[in-house]
Amino acid sequence: MSNTPRASLLLALGACALLAACEPLAIGLAGAGASMALRYNLDNIAARTFTASSEEVKNASLIAIERMGLSLDTTRTLDSGELILARAKNREIEIEVEPITRLATRVRITARTGGIFFDQATAIELVQQTEKILEAGVAAKFTPAAPRLTSN
Repeated sequence: MSNTPRASLLLALGACALLAACEPLAIGLAGAGASMALRYNLDNIAARTFTASSEEVKNASLIAIERMGLSLDTTRTLDSGELILARAKNREIEIEVEPITRLATRVRITARTGGIFFDQATAIELVQQTEKILEAGVAAKFTPAAPRLTSN
């Protein structure tokens, strides 16, 4: 009977040691998340690099604009790629499509709500929609044809 309280005490001390060891990790992960949010707030750009040509990424971005019900204003050629300008009722959207290589393209999206305010959620959604459209296009290209059934 005297071993039971001692075992319980050792178990409790062991659990405390394990929980204490997790605290620095949890604080570090929370800090990493905060720095990502802070980084977005400082530069106000949602960015992603895709493994696709700049033409494919541009087309996917244009489809994403349409899918989200935004109005396309114009597209311009830049030294570094192309700029797509779109808008919604209270939003001005800039999408910069920058080829890195023949098969890698970076997209940078800014959604302004007027003045100095930005809309992070809309910019991120445009990146996600562009990604979905690109994935669907790749999936369509590489889907094998159904095998033909032949009768003997």
